[in-house]
Amino acid sequence: MNVSKLDNPALILIDIQKGFNDILYWGEERNNINAEQKAGELLEIWRTKKLPVFHIQHCSSNPNSILNETNPGNEFQDIVKPLEFETIIKKNVNSAFIGTNLKEQLDDAKITTVVIVGLTTDHCVSTTTRMAANYGYTTYLISDATATFNKKGINGEIFSAEIIHQTALASLNDEFAQVVTSDFIKKIV
Repeated sequence: MNVSKLDNPALILIDIQKGFNDILYWGEERNNINAEQKAGELLEIWRTKKLPVFHIQHCSSNPNSILNETNPGNEFQDIVKPLEFETIIKKNVNSAFIGTNLKEQLDDAKITTVVIVGLTTDHCVSTTTRMAANYGYTTYLISDATATFNKKGINGEIFSAEIIHQTALASLNDEFAQVVTSDFIKKIV
């Protein structure tokens, strides 16, 4: 496994928005508290190497959602705030590919490798990762630059955020993506 600047890998930052700082809105527990920091470190590397960056912003169509464009929770977190010239893709479903021009932009730039970070592991990150692989992109998912929240099971049981995160990663690894750490990707980009 080797990625270099010659591969022109795109960093896709999914839904790293202020609304996800409200842990109680999403559950009672969150894993990978440093996920945004790790994503920010990768973003700095991509910027330094002048590699392509795509910021994905979830814009809920529900006016009461913390991620609706009328709410402050819709804003990007400061640690990954897009620069003026960086691409922002707005979506209102789980996949960054549905209802957007992300695929066209990647294809127009002849990008074949994507590196995915963001929130949440089991929703938008997972859905986007699956579609990236199905579209034929070489896909890397960064385990410590993604995070999620605890979930209530169908029988009322509570699954910890870490269990949800790990099972989502396990479902994606080696079938839809190579799941790696931020330290690993820093060494090969």
